Amino acid sequence: MGFLSGLLGLPLVPVRGVGWIAERVLEEAERQYYDPGTIRRKLEEVADAKAAGTLTAEEASALEQELVGRLIEAGRRARREG
Repeated sequence: MGFLSGLLGLPLVPVRGVGWIAERVLEEAERQYYDPGTIRRKLEEVADAKAAGTLTAEEASALEQELVGRLIEAGRRARREG
């Protein structure tokens, strides 16, 4: 039965491969999105843009709030994994 089920499952191999690749891409995207170093650099960019006048105080505040939220979530994820 193993041989027969292997033959019948053969057409699904490309689908499984695509699913595996999609999972790896998602993992890498989340790793980059929640990377504390990246988030801190973005916070510095927001501060620089605010100081240069290219962002209003409201825009900067909204971006900072979103980035700090990501930083907090990154800490939670690190505690769960480590």
